[in-house]
Amino acid sequence: MAPIINGIGLGVADMATSLNFYRRLGLDIPAGQDNEPHAEVELPGGIRLMFDTETLLASIDPGFSPGGPKTGPSLAFLCADPAEVDSTHADLVAAGYDSYREPWDAEWGQRYAVVHDPDGYPVDLFAWIKH
Repeated sequence: MAPIINGIGLGVADMATSLNFYRRLGLDIPAGQDNEPHAEVELPGGIRLMFDTETLLASIDPGFSPGGPKTGPSLAFLCADPAEVDSTHADLVAAGYDSYREPWDAEWGQRYAVVHDPDGYPVDLFAWIKH
């Protein structure tokens, strides 16, 4: 049997701040995890999205270096329609999160926007444009 992907991990500077961002995107992350060094939520399909504090990562990996530009994963959130892309983007920006790309109609047929989470990871918001 081949290995099966079971989780995606993100290193975070401040657990509560990062979890609050992802809660705004609809993830049901239990509040009791805000002050833990490790938190996770199971996504549809059974894959876990895992969060580890930079302190925990440094204790596990002596070569770990926090901060800097994020070249790791980007997460894409499917919205119900183009209007939800716009409203979700506006909500996140109004809450103080960084907009990397304002909403636009992409040539591949999607309404698209990109924000950065509190740790600088790109988060894509998209919906199919119905013609």
